[in-house]
Amino acid sequence: MGNEPRPPIVSSGPSGSPALARRLGTADATLIGLGSMVGAGVFAAFTPAAAAAGSGLLIGLAVAGLVAFCNATSSAQLAAAYPASGGTYVYGRKRLGPWPGFLAGWGFVIGKTASAAAMAMTFAAYAAPAGWERPVAVAAVVLLAAVNYRGITRTALLTRIIVAVVLAALALGVVAAWTGTGPEAGTFLSDGLLAGGWYGILQSAGLLFFAFAGYARIATMGEEVRDPRRTIPRAVTLALGLALAVYAVVAVTLLAALGPDGVAATPAPLAAAVESGPLAWAGPVVRIGAAAASLGALLALIAGLGRTTLAMARGGDLPGWLAGIHPKYQVPHRAEVALAVVVCCVILVADLRGAIGFSSFSVLVYYLVANLAALTQPASDRRYPRALQVLGAFSCTVLALTLPLSSVFGGLAVFAAGVVLRLVRLRTQRP
Repeated sequence: MGNEPRPPIVSSGPSGSPALARRLGTADATLIGLGSMVGAGVFAAFTPAAAAAGSGLLIGLAVAGLVAFCNATSSAQLAAAYPASGGTYVYGRKRLGPWPGFLAGWGFVIGKTASAAAMAMTFAAYAAPAGWERPVAVAAVVLLAAVNYRGITRTALLTRIIVAVVLAALALGVVAAWTGTGPEAGTFLSDGLLAGGWYGILQSAGLLFFAFAGYARIATMGEEVRDPRRTIPRAVTLALGLALAVYAVVAVTLLAALGPDGVAATPAPLAAAVESGPLAWAGPVVRIGAAAASLGALLALIAGLGRTTLAMARGGDLPGWLAGIHPKYQVPHRAEVALAVVVCCVILVADLRGAIGFSSFSVLVYYLVANLAALTQPASDRRYPRALQVLGAFSCTVLALTLPLSSVFGGLAVFAAGVVLRLVRLRTQRP
């Protein structure tokens, strides 16, 4: 009897509904967040950022990191007070009302569904033979959905492996890039950091912020974290700090090896930097790392999407059957299966090149709601100055409006569709 394993902590969900098991400590939660941020973006996001701002992407990276920090502190403060699945959907409903919460949840589910499909296609672009990209992408979604279905501890274990592979590939890529014959460090500053103008810098910040947004995955899994008031703030801060350090090293390396024009000219800048130097043999290793990074991001996206969908189903904003929790594995299995089917359909029929801009718009709206919700918290729940929430809300608005117009209008149209659907649901539910 004394040697039996300790069962996971299980608490009651909202309104007495079945709850998820609290299995995650600080290390696992940090790794899930880091695996979400150090994903495919670290291998590809610098290309559009360099096209928008040139060397000014370094300023854009700093701006994106500052905005992400503001949003991270708001998310951590809220998650510590409301440790339930759903992230900003839950916080918005509790602090601001049903409509802001719905807009945050709708933006997250729709935007991140597109992101999940994009991550699967990115993985396939690196790992699949020509002509097999879509089937391989679908297979990746099915495989990782099955991993999530088996329980959150398996998600955390696989994330540890993926993060280790990605960081090893990045380290090799950085070392190999610095051995090349490209521009010396500092020569990429010859045109000045402001050559792309402030609008270009802000656009690069919006694009790079998309890559940082993975720390929300920690908050959306608040119902599965042990001692959430302590664990969530620590995990969010640690994951963001580590990701920012990785991105800064990679950004300087790429600019030094290829120059701003060279970074903007290739969809795989780190692989290009490595393959142009004397250690070209490391190029395939970097590509393997990019494929693993895409899998890591996809894995965390599926986990976060399932839990936000669970929360919206509990709140009546999505069909109630999606709130089901598996009696053995303690995961929102119906939500995850449904989302996996939707993501696979998107992969099979859609061209996802414009999905990043649309998803960025949705994510920025999501964090706008998070900052506004944190701003209303009482002193007893406050962990960070209000100025951070004000700066975060203002910055999210500015970055959203500086995205390409097609992304802005597409995002507004999807939010309008969500509003109409909710109005119809509310009207049909009236007695």
